[in-house]
Amino acid sequence: MRPGFRVRGPTDGWRRARCSDRGSATVWSVGAIAVLCVVFGVVLALGHAVVVRHRAAGGADLAALAAADHWTEGGAVACARADRVARAQDTRLVRCVITGEVSDVAVVSGRGPFTAEIRARAGPAETSARAGLVEPPARAGPVEPRAWAGPVEPPPRAPAPATPRQRPPRPLASPPARPPAAP
Repeated sequence: MRPGFRVRGPTDGWRRARCSDRGSATVWSVGAIAVLCVVFGVVLALGHAVVVRHRAAGGADLAALAAADHWTEGGAVACARADRVARAQDTRLVRCVITGEVSDVAVVSGRGPFTAEIRARAGPAETSARAGLVEPPARAGPVEPRAWAGPVEPPPRAPAPATPRQRPPRPLASPPARPPAAP
């Protein structure tokens, strides 16, 4: 006996029909589930890469600030402090250079294909500008003192023109007149 269902034949009553697409919904469902699993895995991997990158950036910034804060104690002490701060952020310090008051560090976070290396620099702004690391701010001429003239009132605003869809505001109508009271 073959699988299928019974149909009425043209000549001799009932017979079994072949069903060639039997179970195809299961195959399509398994395929759709597999595709969704792959997409979900890619989204998880990208999310993990972003987290690793942010962790490395935060660790690098904090390590650079820690090293710049302790530059007066010497480069070795400042880099040791930066290493301690980087390890507290679950990152590894791979480079630390102290040049005057400016610290330059590189930090690595993650393992395997999800590894991010971030470089950060910290120090006072004027020292960084003198060292050529950033452009100095543009200075405007001297500011002349002005006498205080009291609060300044804004100029009167002209009413906005009505757009084609808006109707101009109607004047308020007076209340309807009451009929005289009957005596």
